[in-house]
Amino acid sequence: MRYAGLALAFGASSCFAFSGPMAKYLDAAGLTPIEAVWARMAGAGLLLVAVLAVVRPGALRIRRSRVPFVGLYAVVAVAGLGMVAEVWQEIRLDVLGLALGLLAAACSAGYFLMNDSFDDDLDPLGLIAWGMAGAVVVLTPFARPWDLPWEAFTVSVTPSADGLELPVAVAYLWMVVVATVVAYILGVSAVRRLSAAVGVTVASLGVIGGAVVAWGLVGETLGGFQIAGGMIVLSGALLAQTATRSRTPPVPPLPDVSPAAR
Repeated sequence: MRYAGLALAFGASSCFAFSGPMAKYLDAAGLTPIEAVWARMAGAGLLLVAVLAVVRPGALRIRRSRVPFVGLYAVVAVAGLGMVAEVWQEIRLDVLGLALGLLAAACSAGYFLMNDSFDDDLDPLGLIAWGMAGAVVVLTPFARPWDLPWEAFTVSVTPSADGLELPVAVAYLWMVVVATVVAYILGVSAVRRLSAAVGVTVASLGVIGGAVVAWGLVGETLGGFQIAGGMIVLSGALLAQTATRSRTPPVPPLPDVSPAAR
């Protein structure tokens, strides 16, 4: 089960890797970062709720005692993580940027810890669906979707001179289906098979995957500090894996039931 969990975590990080590059196409089409986040959560939430309503309606049922937990999940884990991934990417390295970086880490940790804490009475797919729906509500006053340039989804753009030209609608759908719905499902499934520490560290490899995708699609290149940062992330993943294994309690030996021991 552990290897299956690691495979799911790597799959989730690979899907999350498309978030930034696909969002750059929306940015090139004229959407602000917060508008892109709102559009992403709205599309993914509607898609997941619609699919669950047909295929697995029981997943959308939440006990009344669990409503506050789902609301907190929507604010911290989904809306917070979405804003971390997109909204603040243009902020320079200053006091505000460092503070938002710490908030980013807190939201990311909260996402995995809350996924690791819920019981079997709360379906993970239902939690994701309602979390995304709640995130849309939370972000609506900031995104102001009534002012969103919807005509941007009808054009094709390239984020840079060396980037690949794509229809904005295709980039948006890929971001919704692969980089959000599939990524969240794989991520939650991985955390249920792994510890939150290992899950969050392996999922952080999505940053490295995002750099690879950005190089292939957008034409971006990595600098020396970025490569060094990627190596640190890889080292952290290995350390988390090693530390978790070292804390695994040994299996007690079976009692000797041979006649000589009686």
